[in-house]
Amino acid sequence: MVFVDTIKKSVEELVGSAVKIFPALLTAIIILFLTRFAAQFAQSIAQNIARRTVSSKSLQFLMAKIASTVTWVFGILLACVIAFPGLRLGDIIATLGLSSVAIGFAFQDIFKNFLAGILILLQQPFRIGDQIIVNDYEGTVDQIDIRTTQIITYGGERVVIPNSTVFTSVVQVRTAFDHRRTDLAVGVDYNTSLSQATEILETTISQVQGVLDKPAPEIDLVSFGDSSIDFVVRYWTLPQQKQVRHAKTRAILSIKQAFDKADINIPYPIRTLYYYNQDKYNDYMPASDDGNASYQADFSDNYRQ
Repeated sequence: MVFVDTIKKSVEELVGSAVKIFPALLTAIIILFLTRFAAQFAQSIAQNIARRTVSSKSLQFLMAKIASTVTWVFGILLACVIAFPGLRLGDIIATLGLSSVAIGFAFQDIFKNFLAGILILLQQPFRIGDQIIVNDYEGTVDQIDIRTTQIITYGGERVVIPNSTVFTSVVQVRTAFDHRRTDLAVGVDYNTSLSQATEILETTISQVQGVLDKPAPEIDLVSFGDSSIDFVVRYWTLPQQKQVRHAKTRAILSIKQAFDKADINIPYPIRTLYYYNQDKYNDYMPASDDGNASYQADFSDNYRQ
């Protein structure tokens, strides 16, 4: 009977404790339910404010996420304090402070990418839609998250790069400005009038569709090549990769047509080979009977590769 009384008493105490805690638990659940709507409302307000004050879509996304996260943190802390009256807010903060050290070691890569993502969004070295090169990857920035940066390559592939890698690497932003220069090498044979070739190149490149008037194209003579005198045609286009490629194709076609019309050759590489009598130049062969080395006329053979 003593054992039964003990169990009965324990059950009564447990039920009594549950009855006492139930209102607090119910209130905590209601608070969490309301926190969900409060977080959505805070996120909506933050988005509206960000759209009016910030032009970067990535920074707008960051501000909305911060507003939502902060609302959830306050809601959860308030629910914990109400559900467990003996638990003080200072104890929760102290516990979070101690556990953050262990969590920091366990998730240091995640936190590193998170902080790098915040810095990228704040500093804005590039924006969504920019064409960039990061290490061996080149493409258009599709999305900047808290943890990763996603780019779409020109071949239609998605590359997800950790923000810490992006933040610590050299990033080449190819669309950072309104125009971009292309250097096109052109060679003419040595019989060509250089002044005529320069004039033809200047006239031709300025008429190519997609080549900008400002900055103006430039024609530079750069070297005496093995089989040609080398020019570099420097011109400016819009910075997008598609515009650069199309303008370069038109430029090559136009220059070839203009040179053909003016009878200016773009030479192949040429090599000159000399053949000579081996006996005359061989120190180990004896001279001829008359004391003179036999000699055959050298000749050359030009060929095209």
